Amino acid sequence: MPSAAPIGEYQYLDYSQADELFHLWDARCPAVAAQVAELIQREMPDATVEHIGSTAVPGCHGKGVVDQLLLYKPGRLGAARDVLDKLGFQRQRGLDPFPEERPMRVGTIDHDGESFRLHVHVLAADAEEAATLIGFRDRLRADPDLLATYVERKRAVIADGALNNITYNQGKEALIRSALGDERA
Repeated sequence: MPSAAPIGEYQYLDYSQADELFHLWDARCPAVAAQVAELIQREMPDATVEHIGSTAVPGCHGKGVVDQLLLYKPGRLGAARDVLDKLGFQRQRGLDPFPEERPMRVGTIDHDGESFRLHVHVLAADAEEAATLIGFRDRLRADPDLLATYVERKRAVIADGALNNITYNQGKEALIRSALGDERA
């Protein structure tokens, strides 16, 4: 009898509830990320999995979603999607989902008696976006002032009434670009 997929059904955030959008950093998130990375790499040993986003940065409060970056080698996009599907991840739904050429899968996993929301961004190992996501994580880890500014920006975006994931992300975009030295900031 086949075992059940380890990844559970994703529970979408309710952007009308500010308390769903701002959680204190949870020290269990790196262990959750490591657990998910192990599941993925067991099925796809040639992939690299990075923990990114707010839960990857100690002290970075946010939505509490454990974001992962699955980096695949050339020609392995289909295999990466198949592995995530096999593990029980679901295609992203809702407003403006990522395209299947640059997918994001969602799910939940139980850890330490609690269900954690997961996002797995799937990118080619040499993609510029991958370097940007890892670079911003590393900047936040290295710069306490930037981290504090970023957390306050997220609070302000929520207080201004972020209606969905698009307006939430747009509200943070200029700060992220500036932190990475993007002239479009």
